[in-house]
Amino acid sequence: MSAWLISLEGTEAGHQLALVLALAAAFLHAVFGAMQKGRFDPWVMRGAIDFSYFAIATPFALFVVPWPEPHMWKIFAGAFVIHFIYKYLQAMAYQRGAYTVVYPVVRGMGPLFTVIGAGFVFGETYSGMQWGGVFLLVGGIFGLALYNYFTQLTDRRELLHALGLAVLTGAMVAVYTTYDAWGIRATVDPFTFLAWFFMIDGLAMPIFGWKRWKTITPRPPVVPLFKRGVAGALVAYASFGSVMLATRLDKVGEAAVLRETSVVFAAAIGVLFLKETVGPRRLFLMALIALGAVFVETGG
Repeated sequence: MSAWLISLEGTEAGHQLALVLALAAAFLHAVFGAMQKGRFDPWVMRGAIDFSYFAIATPFALFVVPWPEPHMWKIFAGAFVIHFIYKYLQAMAYQRGAYTVVYPVVRGMGPLFTVIGAGFVFGETYSGMQWGGVFLLVGGIFGLALYNYFTQLTDRRELLHALGLAVLTGAMVAVYTTYDAWGIRATVDPFTFLAWFFMIDGLAMPIFGWKRWKTITPRPPVVPLFKRGVAGALVAYASFGSVMLATRLDKVGEAAVLRETSVVFAAAIGVLFLKETVGPRRLFLMALIALGAVFVETGG
């Protein structure tokens, strides 16, 4: 599979596969966010997910994929630090704000900064129509976040704090997307990067989740928690793996923008499973997000 994927880099078939992977990542990322925000405390849930994908990834990293090249160790160390900061900020934001308010802000910050960063790091360029699509998508995302903010009946001061954390988290999304795209291109076999990334990335948050679990009364039941943790790990593999492979096959910025259509999927999940409300204004803003993604894809 590695040889087949590498053979598609820079081809039209690779571009089409990158599109499918980025959209799959969008849906799966929305599912992942809802799982972290849903039934259990977000710190505890994130700890269970990270422990699960550490345990699953370890035998693949050690015994299945090719061993990383020497220069990859520094890249993995940087990825560990960047993702830890991202996850720490995300858990704090989810702890303080409603999912449909926090999630759009987190995802809205990412694509604009990633497109700019990809231009500097990878020399990517975009047409006027694509830039219009980026701004349309980002504007729709932030419009959705503002609408949700002003219609929330919860403590506005606490929600404002959550939005500040969401902005910082979104900035880290742009950082890790660009950095990880560079990392997966720096190794011969893309699955080496993915397997070792998940093993190393799963080391820190279980400690925080366990400490948080001990302070909660009543404590979340262990078996249901880890069942959801394993499910979350599988979703994380598919979501992160899809977008990283998309960035190797095609433009990093395009993959990042298409992934942020996850906001549309997140809104649907919020309504169907988290019992949050939606109306015509939010539907219109979600349509702008989808239209922006279409412009980015077709304007190249």
